[in-house]
Amino acid sequence: MKLSVQVKLLPMPHQAAALEETLYACNEAGESDLLFRDGMWFLMATCEVPEAGLNTSVTQFLGIDLGIVNIATTSDGQIMAGRRLNRGRLRERTLRQKLQRKNTPSAKRRLKKRRRKEARRVKDINHKIAKHVVAEAERTGRGIALEDLTGIRARVRLRKPQRATLHSWAFAQLGAFIVYKARKAGVPVVHVDPAYTSRTCAECGHIGKANRASRARFVCRSCGFVDHADRNGSRNIRHRAEELWRCGAHQQPQTHP
Repeated sequence: MKLSVQVKLLPMPHQAAALEETLYACNEAGESDLLFRDGMWFLMATCEVPEAGLNTSVTQFLGIDLGIVNIATTSDGQIMAGRRLNRGRLRERTLRQKLQRKNTPSAKRRLKKRRRKEARRVKDINHKIAKHVVAEAERTGRGIALEDLTGIRARVRLRKPQRATLHSWAFAQLGAFIVYKARKAGVPVVHVDPAYTSRTCAECGHIGKANRASRARFVCRSCGFVDHADRNGSRNIRHRAEELWRCGAHQQPQTHP
């Protein structure tokens, strides 16, 4: 498994020391690339990092519900990077629209620079979320349960104002980060069918569209159970993963397209 390490090259001794320490900590150094981007030089150092053995003794899972408003919600009830990330997306989208209307050479250069900046910011947030999720699962001796969201953009039908938000949703990147960090830590990851996870009561199993009282509130029309909608969904994801695990999911290769 290969990890890219970005080190900004500056004529300072501590930068060289940091690079040497990073490469020394790795099992085996690989290829390196020197890049010039946005007026700065970067050395992309690739190294081999050993994977921990898969922990097949787990019996419980940490369910993760990936969403547009709340980027990630765990079955423990923790909601991560919702409003802050979406405010930034809206701000960047508004600025892009202004620059596109200007359509001048300077506006195009600025637009390209802003696009890369937004991508770096989203990537950094996704790295932090993935690191936290894997660390929590490893600390508590649990696996990680994720929805299989392959093809979600083609399946979901939204109103026009929501389409831009959906297509800027970096859920695939976040899921990939969680998978590779989990593999490195030896934490099993199980992907489950996402069908009706948002409409199913995590307490009694009743399925109904009317259970979603609002975007954020879940109220079961059968047993009266009330919960945050995303947390209820993450609990359903957890239940499905635990069932798959009992049925032998740990005997299947831990890979996902």
